[in-house]
Amino acid sequence: MRIIIVGGGIGGLALAAGLRRHEFDVSVFDRDHDVAATGGYHITLDGRAQAALRELVAPEIFERLLRSASALRLRDRDALWDRRGRLLAYGPRLGDSPSVDIDRITLRTVLADAVGPDLKLGRTVTGIARAADGEPSAVFAEGPACRGDLLVGADGAHSAVARYLAGRPTSEPTGIIGFSGRTGAEDLGISERQRLGSRSSMAIGPHATALYIGFLDPVGNAVLDAPQGREAVTTGPTYIWGAMFPESTTTDAMRTLRGTALRSALLTAFGRGGWSRRTLEVVERAEPGSIAAFRFNAASTRAQDLAPWAAGSVTALGDAVHATPPTAGMGAGAAIRDAASLVANLCSVASGTTTLPVAVSRFEAEMRIRGSETLTAAMRTVRWMRATDTPLGAAVTVTATPVLAAVNRLGRRGRSDRPAAVESRRTGRVHP
Repeated sequence: MRIIIVGGGIGGLALAAGLRRHEFDVSVFDRDHDVAATGGYHITLDGRAQAALRELVAPEIFERLLRSASALRLRDRDALWDRRGRLLAYGPRLGDSPSVDIDRITLRTVLADAVGPDLKLGRTVTGIARAADGEPSAVFAEGPACRGDLLVGADGAHSAVARYLAGRPTSEPTGIIGFSGRTGAEDLGISERQRLGSRSSMAIGPHATALYIGFLDPVGNAVLDAPQGREAVTTGPTYIWGAMFPESTTTDAMRTLRGTALRSALLTAFGRGGWSRRTLEVVERAEPGSIAAFRFNAASTRAQDLAPWAAGSVTALGDAVHATPPTAGMGAGAAIRDAASLVANLCSVASGTTTLPVAVSRFEAEMRIRGSETLTAAMRTVRWMRATDTPLGAAVTVTATPVLAAVNRLGRRGRSDRPAAVESRRTGRVHP
């Protein structure tokens, strides 16, 4: 059985690595000329995604990934802030979290090493063809077509393969535009470093504006004690941030900017929304070359809308089927789990216990449920942001967040005073 994979992102490479480990004849094609030249900054892998990776790659490859990862259990609790830097709430404690964060470039590079010569770079797919016997082929702008028994689209939210199967795009814009960048913790002032701490944060404002600030430290929060084998792009405490705005002519124009010009435009856009300079320091001091724009695309959250085609010799996975905004940190993990599911089902074909169409049908049924769950979690934040982009929603956001901050402050003060009060009642001593 020969398998053709279109797209060498995280999902496509994970699939190819798993197939190669099980000695399938596989080729994966990607338009990039360098796997390290990739968008995105860090990826969260929960316990389910890690379990899938352990099935897909050799033990030494999985160890390489963990050697370069940052453990969420070593982070402080996440925080929710308002646009003026006032604390609204803390998230749950992370001490028992099995999740890890890893640089996207590191993850893609290590997976590409696992695929080896089966990865073909610089190949752009222009279409899908079928032979008289029904076998599919990938048609390329560069070089000859490639024919196989199964063709898998792992080519992202604007997938040519999924569009071929569905007869239409499989995702659409959410109305939110994102701008991401990197800022070293040492580049911030002391007070802002103390405020943000070793945690991830979200700051919210009216009119669908928000600033996510992720904390990544593969050295200080290392998963494995293996400093000699660390391959992480991030070499110290770093904030990976994402600025979010409603899609408009202004944000569309901002997407054409680069470097310091884009950074200045972001600060101006936040300033128009009444954001304080304090909350924007992480943007103001970002590496200019790290800042990039991207559109949030999403598929339907309903399982019955995902992979709306009859199962056969062409299928797709990951964002090609269930394009997911980054607002839940689950998209890449879901693609990896898709890959593990498809490999397991293809192994049953190789062993003679099922046929290829039935195996693909079973895989797609599992993927629909997984994709729906992932999208539902991610779209909660998107829908909440949309709700603040109405006159009423904006007014409620502006008036409610100071009240929430005050209640949170009083609650924390009460909790800090409670032990002293208990001690006073028990001993009779007066505490200052």
